[in-house]
Amino acid sequence: MKCAAHPRVETNLRCGKCGKPICPKCMVQTPVGARCPECARLYKLPTYRVSTAYYLRAAGTALGMAIVCGVIWGVVNLFLPFFFLNLLLGAGVGYAIGEVVGLAVNRKRGRGLAAVAGAGVAISYLVSILLFSSLPFGLFPILLALASVALGIFIAVTRLR
Repeated sequence: MKCAAHPRVETNLRCGKCGKPICPKCMVQTPVGARCPECARLYKLPTYRVSTAYYLRAAGTALGMAIVCGVIWGVVNLFLPFFFLNLLLGAGVGYAIGEVVGLAVNRKRGRGLAAVAGAGVAISYLVSILLFSSLPFGLFPILLALASVALGIFIAVTRLR
């Protein structure tokens, strides 16, 4: 018997799905056995197949949520300037942005979507600083602000990874 793709090659191997004769050159090893290249097309899971439209939807949603959460973050910091509350606010903003972006893209996941949500958290903190002029002064407040942003980014990324 001759290989379907290489007619000069003798083979005794057949595709486990369609039964087409295949040689070792065109054989694709899958978890269920040897397959021809047509039958072995391995696709990503639908949850991780993200189109450009989904990325645009995620970016718009993340930007809108970043502005809203940044205003809330700035107002709370303005009226309750307790340093450790900033960590909770960062975590809450990260969760909110990650969750809303996930809902906007029909619960799809991926590194790109996680990066969009993480950027949304960073933009949210920048909005809170720019609108309310609440730049932290001193080493401890700056480190605490960076830790709260990092915590928010971590939570947003883990929601969409």
